[in-house]
Amino acid sequence: MMSRRLLYLLWLLGILLVVIGSLLPASSPVMRVVGMLPVGEKVLHFCAYLAISSLPVIGFRDRRTGILAGLSMWVLGILLEGAQHFSPGRSVEFGDVIVNGAGVSCGVLLAFPIRTLFALI
Repeated sequence: MMSRRLLYLLWLLGILLVVIGSLLPASSPVMRVVGMLPVGEKVLHFCAYLAISSLPVIGFRDRRTGILAGLSMWVLGILLEGAQHFSPGRSVEFGDVIVNGAGVSCGVLLAFPIRTLFALI
C-alpha cells in the first residue's frame, strides 16, 4: 500500500511541476519540448489538475482537509493563469481556467472511490 507520506510528497512535487510549467517563458527549452508532445495543451492542463486535486483527497487522513486541499487547486490554477500575464510569451486564457476547474472537479470526485479502496487495504 502506498503510504500517506508518499502521496503527500507526490502532491507537493505535482504542485511544483504545475507552478514551474505555468510560469516558464514560452520560449524556454522545457516549454518547447512540452509543445512537441502528441497531446493538446488543454489535455495537459486537465490531467495535471486532475492529479494534483486527487492526491490530497486520497492521502490526507482527514477527509474534509483532503477535499479542501484538492478543491484549492482550482484557486492555484486561477492564480497561475493570472501570473502568466507576466511571463514572456505566455498569455492568460479563460479556457485554461475552465479546463483546470474541470480537472479539479473530476480529480476530487474520482478520488473518493480510490480513497475508499485504500481504506480497505
